[in-house]
Amino acid sequence: MSEKPWDGRFSEKTDTSVEAFTSSIQVDKRLYLHDIQGSAVHCKMLAKQSIIQEEDADDILEGLGKVRMEIERGEFHFDDSLEDIHMHIERSLADKITKAAHKLHTARSRNDQVAVDTRLYLKDSVKEILGQLLALRQVFVDLAKQHLDVILPGYTHLQRAQPVLFSHHMMAYYEMFTRDFERFSDGLKRIDVNPLGSAALAGTTYPIDRDYTTRELGFAKASANSIDAVSDRDYMMEFLSAAGICMVHFSRISEELILWSSAEFQFIELPDSFATGSSIMPQKKNPDVPELVRGKTGRVFGNMIALFTIMKSLPLAYNRDMQEDKEPLFDTIDTLKACIDIYTKMMPKVVIRKDRMLEATTTGYLNATELADYLVGKGIPFREAHSCSGKAVSYAIGKGKELQDLELDEMKLFSKRIESDLFDFLGTRAMVDRRKSFGGTATENVKHAIAAAEEQLKTETTGTGI
Repeated sequence: MSEKPWDGRFSEKTDTSVEAFTSSIQVDKRLYLHDIQGSAVHCKMLAKQSIIQEEDADDILEGLGKVRMEIERGEFHFDDSLEDIHMHIERSLADKITKAAHKLHTARSRNDQVAVDTRLYLKDSVKEILGQLLALRQVFVDLAKQHLDVILPGYTHLQRAQPVLFSHHMMAYYEMFTRDFERFSDGLKRIDVNPLGSAALAGTTYPIDRDYTTRELGFAKASANSIDAVSDRDYMMEFLSAAGICMVHFSRISEELILWSSAEFQFIELPDSFATGSSIMPQKKNPDVPELVRGKTGRVFGNMIALFTIMKSLPLAYNRDMQEDKEPLFDTIDTLKACIDIYTKMMPKVVIRKDRMLEATTTGYLNATELADYLVGKGIPFREAHSCSGKAVSYAIGKGKELQDLELDEMKLFSKRIESDLFDFLGTRAMVDRRKSFGGTATENVKHAIAAAEEQLKTETTGTGI
């Protein structure tokens, strides 16, 4: 058992089972770099404000550098009795420079210390995620550019609805992941706040300089209320919410890739390097990557609910429940980054079966709306035209034909205004390219959307410095 910083108040040593139960070091040791960064800036500020002596500050800074090297070399010993990364670094520092180390915690609590660490860590993580999302979005733009001639059935209710460009479909995911990018970018504003100097909850009596620590740690501003600063986990909950929405988008495309790669669809083939086989059925090629991503969506949702539940009904200010915030946060960061990375690598290698997709657009009466629109062009009200088209579909089903396979005389059974020009109107490419309304699937529209996306990506890459 190790001596505790609070031993003065207690008459008994902490039980070893309590030490093991309350320890978080196996989770929060990844914060070591940000903890050292925060401690170094805090130390410099204490010296600048003459709260500690310059020579003590120099010793502390040198000692922190040694602790960092020890951790990075894998020579550092982690022990449950020291609870968390803050106490590990403080104890190691004391072993190296003795007395001066005990001055580092002046005007600081572990409450504002951990808030600094997690904010710095999450800020760096979000910037990495933004960089990954830029690359992923570029993948969807590239797929759209490469396959502008590919048409597939668009679906509603998982029933074939109308033909759309495959490029248009890919650009739908570009839009989804763009909104994710924007959510994470906007969330940085709430992460980028310096709580250092709030101490346990009430601030400190020492003449600290919070503007200095804010500037040196690279935060945009200092927190305005010390109670809120140490008890706030909104920035984590907001991140987990954004991550949950992003995983919804991954789950949706995963589901489509799984369906599209099945024998029933045969729209795509997943690359062998991103699929697995069966231990018993030699013919199997399983879409394990999309399936696992789809499954990990539930994991991220669980992390989000876990943190929301932890924070629900907590009285101000800090409570030990909040130690449980890091595991769902770290797991979500790791999971999301892994999913973005695997999709960025996999999507460019997916084989697009153009002919099979086009073939699927020629059955299922996907041009029924087109027939109705044609009749509207001939002066028939849409509801009446809709009814005529529905009757034509019913007739074609009875004959075992598609609409485009009916003879002109058969078509005229449903409206005398139908002429031979209808059959050009019912062609798949014509159907696609007539949808010129802004945001529609017409080829020219999609080309403009791709160009706009490329410009947007270029601007974001330059603007964010990623």
